[in-house]
Amino acid sequence: MAKRNFEKLMQAQIGSLKEKKRLLLHCCCAPCSSACLEKLKDFFNVTAFFYNPNIENAEYEKRKAELLRLIEKTGWAEIMDCGHDPAEFYGAVKGFEDCPEGGGRCERCFRLRLEKTAETAKKHGFDYFATTLTVSPLKNAELINSIGEELGGEKWLYSDFKKKDGYKRSVELSEEYGLYRQNFCGCVFSQRKTPNA
Repeated sequence: MAKRNFEKLMQAQIGSLKEKKRLLLHCCCAPCSSACLEKLKDFFNVTAFFYNPNIENAEYEKRKAELLRLIEKTGWAEIMDCGHDPAEFYGAVKGFEDCPEGGGRCERCFRLRLEKTAETAKKHGFDYFATTLTVSPLKNAELINSIGEELGGEKWLYSDFKKKDGYKRSVELSEEYGLYRQNFCGCVFSQRKTPNA
């Protein structure tokens, strides 16, 4: 089966818009969000949704503060706060703790965060929802888009934000705004497997 081009699918969705629509964008951190927000801000009224129960408390607060700082500096989005309960993550990945990065544990983590984003988008009447996760060269865009498509149908905004130098742009914007760039996904399991994390 041929791989789908999610960048092209997103451009087709954007091209069909007659006016700016409301987008709930799940944001994993400020560096990843930077290039995604820059790309989307002209087509959507974006609300950044920082739902990341996979990230432990001190790291969570650090990443959230950086996202708030980026949004305050750029005005590219509004932010919607939500609760932070790591127990939700541990419950979702129970039995998959020892999976390699990118395996079953990550799939459950993606699903957990996208389910909450889809549910929140529906509750608050957003036209679309998406995630910044696809900007990372280490994340499986096919898997992420498949989960989003399953949960949201036509309300899912396809993406592969790493395409067209998206990841490179996130690094440039991180330098420009002096953003804290972490060197691990966020969960304790990825931290244990990352040297110097």
